[in-house]
Amino acid sequence: MNAQKLLISLALLFPLATQAQSISPAQLEQFKQLPRAQQEALASQYGVDLNNITGSQRASQRPEQVNVVEPVATITDEERDRAREQKEQEDKQTAKNGGLKPYGYDLFAGSPTTFAPVTEIPVPSDYTMGPGDVLRVQMWGNQNQNLELPVSRDGTISFPDSGPVTVAGLSFDEARQQIRKRVSEQYIGVDAAVTLGELRSMRVFVLGEARNPGSYSVSSLSTITNALYVSGGIKQNGSLRNVQHKRNGQLVGTLDLYDLLQKGDSSADNRLQPGDVIFIPPVGKRAGIEGEVYRPALYELKGDNTLAELVRMAGGLTTQAYPQRINIERTNEDFLRIIAEADYTGRQGQNARVQAGDRIRIPSISDITGQYVEIKGAATRAGKFAWMPGMRVSSILQSLDADLMPTADKRYAAIVRTDQQTDTIAVLNLRIRDAIQNAGSEHDLLLEEKDRILIFSDAGKVQSGEQGGNYTRENLFAPVLQRLKAQAQPGSPQQTIRISGPVRYPGEYPMPATRSLADAVFVAGGLKDSASLYQAEVARYTTDDSGIGQTNILNINLADAMAGNADLNLQSRDTILIKSIPDFATTRTVTLAGEVRYPGEYTFRDGETLKDVVQRAGGLTNNAFPTGSVFTRAKLRELEAQRLREAEERLQGDLLGVQLEGDGFGGQNAERVQQVQGLLEEVQSSRPLGRMVIDLAAILDNENYQAIRLQDGDRLTVPIIPQAVSVFGEVQFPTSHLHQAGLTVDDYLERSGGPTRQADESRVYVVKADGSVTLPQRSRWFGGRSQQLEPGDTIIMPIDVDRLNQLELWTNVSQIIYQMALGAAAVNSL
Repeated sequence: MNAQKLLISLALLFPLATQAQSISPAQLEQFKQLPRAQQEALASQYGVDLNNITGSQRASQRPEQVNVVEPVATITDEERDRAREQKEQEDKQTAKNGGLKPYGYDLFAGSPTTFAPVTEIPVPSDYTMGPGDVLRVQMWGNQNQNLELPVSRDGTISFPDSGPVTVAGLSFDEARQQIRKRVSEQYIGVDAAVTLGELRSMRVFVLGEARNPGSYSVSSLSTITNALYVSGGIKQNGSLRNVQHKRNGQLVGTLDLYDLLQKGDSSADNRLQPGDVIFIPPVGKRAGIEGEVYRPALYELKGDNTLAELVRMAGGLTTQAYPQRINIERTNEDFLRIIAEADYTGRQGQNARVQAGDRIRIPSISDITGQYVEIKGAATRAGKFAWMPGMRVSSILQSLDADLMPTADKRYAAIVRTDQQTDTIAVLNLRIRDAIQNAGSEHDLLLEEKDRILIFSDAGKVQSGEQGGNYTRENLFAPVLQRLKAQAQPGSPQQTIRISGPVRYPGEYPMPATRSLADAVFVAGGLKDSASLYQAEVARYTTDDSGIGQTNILNINLADAMAGNADLNLQSRDTILIKSIPDFATTRTVTLAGEVRYPGEYTFRDGETLKDVVQRAGGLTNNAFPTGSVFTRAKLRELEAQRLREAEERLQGDLLGVQLEGDGFGGQNAERVQQVQGLLEEVQSSRPLGRMVIDLAAILDNENYQAIRLQDGDRLTVPIIPQAVSVFGEVQFPTSHLHQAGLTVDDYLERSGGPTRQADESRVYVVKADGSVTLPQRSRWFGGRSQQLEPGDTIIMPIDVDRLNQLELWTNVSQIIYQMALGAAAVNSL
């Protein structure tokens, strides 16, 4: 009956509430006492959002979270500069400490990506409840409900049908038991599960030597290390071993981060409460340790530390450590740096006291000192191997394919042997193929202790970037030669030779043990096919009876020396010159093209002339025009290319000068700039031809005419009989005209429309078909420009350079371009 009255009264209240948009706390409390199904039915009937009604009160009961830290994205440029300066100072301090960095600070190397409260943490059962926490209650059985109960500022939660329940100050386990008990008492046949929803945020302070000191909003589950991470960590001048946790001005505890980093002990990582202060004092005394330890660094000392404790903090000694003589560098009472030693194998050395500022160096053991042989170079398993008396090369190199790289030289290797008595080295030649394939033979040399076998790469097998390409004779022999030169002394000269000429690997080498010329050539990879077997030279440095040095030249028959018949023993610093066969395998060719009976590329002998080769080609055809022949030469092409480059550079300078003059010539400067640019483009697009003007008819028919001695790369192009006369340059219509007997230069110029406005009529010239140039007005054979032309001639009307500010270079450049164009046209017309 009472429930029905409450429904009627609330039904009367709902319209008013929806109109005034306000429900009193008493009305809301009455409504919340109703079962969930009745609440939903009333809210649906009157069009009210149930979440808004119940959630408004919940939101009013939760304390507002205050953001006390800006996210990283809003950090100012000034703060970034400060962080950069701090990093530079730390780098300078590291360099001052000899490269040793303080230990442990890399734990905070990464900057925090957000300053949001940390909430994704498992909640322990002893967690203390407080305002801002939210309890989630799931009820099932006779009634099914899901409740979210925030802890209000007075420390209570509003539980349906039972009024407020005080939970602040209780542990989470105690609060859970109390709520479950309340549910079992108030609701018959209903069970409840209680979990923590959102956790409250709290403000703590991180002060002292923190990277970003200040106040931070963190989760109520946060510990000291959580707050340190949020603040960016500890500066390198801050202490890692004495992080202080304070509450209300009193020291609650201290955290030694070395315990966390080295032992994984987080027992001192206390949970924080609102208003707590984490204070980071300056770093304490430090000592450095380097060398054969696993974590070389600067370590902060705490109390009296022994050498054993410092080694333990550094991760212990490596397997290569030499503990009997540990070096300790420290400052004495007179402020002088001194060196002390400690024997770590004894108790006294392990208990040696470590002082502030000490720098401890753990030395390494020496390398293997004996009972080994070593393989270096292009071997698949290079390194040191155990030596036993009677061991031969074939004992450790048993297969050419399996034990050597594909790029290895399988003909020659070297054995570097150390004399145990004098500590000097000598080099033995090893025919490695014979040694492996004929085990136990004279080529399979006996090995001695500390022998080094050098396996070289074959340059003919090595491709770019391929493994084994660096194992050349030059690289592997470099330290051996340096040692041979260093151990030389009076009465025992350096045992090196030098070989040059057509051998596969010319250069400087150790003296062969046999001192024979054949072995020296074998070391250098053997002779090339261009080597002359008739004669070789050995330059030998000697001293006369008075002790004055001199060089003697010995001529050797190389064939006899290679056969072992020469009576010659090499000596210190001998220089061997292997001579090449003169003009070995060199082919010089000339190309005949065009109207030649048998055109093609011909190989010529030394001293052979152009006439000889043309005759070998069957002479010229009946349609040949020898007057217009184009003869080109590679060397002349190089000279023309150089002239073009010079002309281009000068034209670029002239163009700049014209552009800088401005418009001081009545608006003509733009036209002049355009003309210079056009000429510059023609120079840049021109290609050198290397043409040499010759009279081919006279060369072939006149015995007294100067012969043309051929050079490699020469080319003769004989065109067909032409029928045209060409007009180029500053004319109205540059073109070619059919040749007509009796027509003069002026006649052809008139047929091309006459000169343009910028033409220089006084400097017209004619390029003959053979490439020669004549000036009609200055010719001694013709008067004026009434000169009659021949087929294949070309008339050039140049530009008026006087009109264009006296740029005299333009005339020469124009001639170069036109001549090359005419030569190319003659070639292309075939």
